[in-house]
Amino acid sequence: MGEIGSRIVASSAIKMALTSTRAEETELKNELREASQIRAVAVDYGGEYIHSMGKIVERAVVAARREGVIRDTHAEEGAVAGAAREAMGQIMTKALGLNVGGKIGIARYKDHVSVAVFFGIGLLHLDEVAIGLGHRAVS
Repeated sequence: MGEIGSRIVASSAIKMALTSTRAEETELKNELREASQIRAVAVDYGGEYIHSMGKIVERAVVAARREGVIRDTHAEEGAVAGAAREAMGQIMTKALGLNVGGKIGIARYKDHVSVAVFFGIGLLHLDEVAIGLGHRAVS
C-alpha cells in the first residue's frame, strides 16, 4: 500500500462512507485493519440538515470511540468532531433546508483522522448526492 498518510486515510473514510450494507462495512473495516492498521468505522444517519448537524457530529464521535478508532480523550474526540463539522460544512450549500440521509465514514492511522459524509440530499424523490471530507491531526 506504500506510505500511509492523510491521502490514504481520507480515501479509507470515503470508502467506509460508500459501503451499502453492514456486511460490506465490516468486511472493509477488517480489510483496512489487517492490510494497513487503519482503524475505521461507519454510521448511518438521516434527517433535516440544520437540525441534524449536532446529532451527526455526536454520532461520529460516539461511533469512533465505541469502535476504538479514537480514545476517550478530549483531543481525539475534538478531532473527530472538528473533521465531521468540516465535512458537513462542505455540503451545506446543497443541503440547507433539505433532508439528508446516508453514511458517515471515519478512518484513522496514527495521527491522521478523516471523516467523510456521503449523503443523498433532497425533497421527495428529487435527490442530489454529495460528499464532504474533513481531516485532523492528533498526537
